[in-house]
Amino acid sequence: PVDSLRQFLASESENLSLPDVNVILEVLTQRKHILEAETCVAQNRLLHQFLEHLLNQKKTQLTLLAREVDLIERDIKDVEVILKDADARRSELEDKCKAVENDLNQEMKDEEESFNGSKKNPENAMNTMSLCRKRMHAHFDDFVQCYLSVRAADLLFSKSDSTKTAAESTSTPSGLDVFRENLVKFSRYSTLRPLATLNYSSDIFNNSTIVSSIEFDKDNELFAIAGVTKRIKVFDYASVIRDVVDIHYPSIEMISSSKISCVSWNSYHKSTLASSDYEGSVTVWDVSTGQRTKTFQEHEKRCWSVDFNDVDTRLIASGSDDARVKLWSLNMEHSVASLEAKANVCCVKFNPRSSCHLAFGSADHCVHYYDLRNMKEALCVFKGHRKAVSYVKFLNREDIVSASTDSQLKLWNINSSHCLRSFVGHINEKNFVGLATNGDYVACGSENNSLFVYYKGLSKQIFSFKFDAVRSVLEKDKKDEDVNEFVSAVCWRQHSNVVVAANSQGIIKILELC
Repeated sequence: PVDSLRQFLASESENLSLPDVNVILEVLTQRKHILEAETCVAQNRLLHQFLEHLLNQKKTQLTLLAREVDLIERDIKDVEVILKDADARRSELEDKCKAVENDLNQEMKDEEESFNGSKKNPENAMNTMSLCRKRMHAHFDDFVQCYLSVRAADLLFSKSDSTKTAAESTSTPSGLDVFRENLVKFSRYSTLRPLATLNYSSDIFNNSTIVSSIEFDKDNELFAIAGVTKRIKVFDYASVIRDVVDIHYPSIEMISSSKISCVSWNSYHKSTLASSDYEGSVTVWDVSTGQRTKTFQEHEKRCWSVDFNDVDTRLIASGSDDARVKLWSLNMEHSVASLEAKANVCCVKFNPRSSCHLAFGSADHCVHYYDLRNMKEALCVFKGHRKAVSYVKFLNREDIVSASTDSQLKLWNINSSHCLRSFVGHINEKNFVGLATNGDYVACGSENNSLFVYYKGLSKQIFSFKFDAVRSVLEKDKKDEDVNEFVSAVCWRQHSNVVVAANSQGIIKILELC
């Protein structure tokens, strides 16, 4: 239209009279005003829609905020009731104790004075509470998210105070119980304290001493250390802790034909240990004699992981770069089943409460969870990592934590495909750095030569421990930043606050949460 008008004016302009020009200008002016009005309407309509959407969003947030405030106020009232009852019980018990003390005979006075002397603990308790409060505020935003997540059901189905029964008003909601437990467990420890140091290799010229795996036996009495030196060294934990000097000798040492990637103890036979290696072999050892009792050689590529089943203690699983998970039995000479994955299998782990449920991590960035009675299809595939999944561990029968070279740990539940929490802080972009859990705390290595400890309810690390840089004779002139050391293996001593970690230089630290 513009080109046609331009051509018309160019060809007919000399034939136009002044009235004709005025008419054309008036028409164009009117059209301009119409277009300006339409543009204004369109622009303001878009602005109006934005403001309406923003208003609705803020109203929704305000409603949610009002619910959160109401929930917090109700929780405060519930906790105040508990505190009031606890203080009353404490006062009552203190009065009874004083009455008993007054009735004691003279022979018990010295002992009582000693007992009363220890009651100066309130000052220590105040210091401890002050430290806990300081640490809580350092993780305050994380705790807010934790609180709101465990109280989500009460936010969605909020009850007013008027509808609460007498029983409900005197008892703490279950969600608050969970959050209280998180707070208590978080504040239980304040640091990591070294108990002992070991060395995987005594060869000062050997700079390839990476520890790949550390595992405690079923009684937490022995722990095995294995890695690229092809040696499995078994130490007695009590002896290592008792030794005054950090020169420790293994109870027994077993030599593999290839670099070892992983070890796993049998939960029934104390002296039975399985290992996987870089040649794809799965080997069963008798630790009491140091001899191989069985070797399985069906994997076509490097085998990264091996795990004994805790329920059916004859069953072993292994995962390999050949994209297969194989199942073995101590009673059989060959594999009893094979699960075909779509990419390299980096780790395998049985559910600790099941004989037939298994999780594995893969180079496809996913965690796969299977019922081995139906291996055609996974029960659940957990997606969220951006790189290969290097480790999977069970916190309990339902919760799984996974590690990846995307520098994240992720928490999953077998009943939901959504990630419950991501743990961030450590560095892990290319190496296997270890992963372990005792059910509440999760430990992993980092590529800055540090051990990181997370609490399952919080996203940020609560402790870290830096290994000292150790150089071989050939590396003595290197600067700290030039030595590419990393923590390579981690293991919890179950039912305790002790964690064992090793780095790529073969240094092993036994550490205690305290």
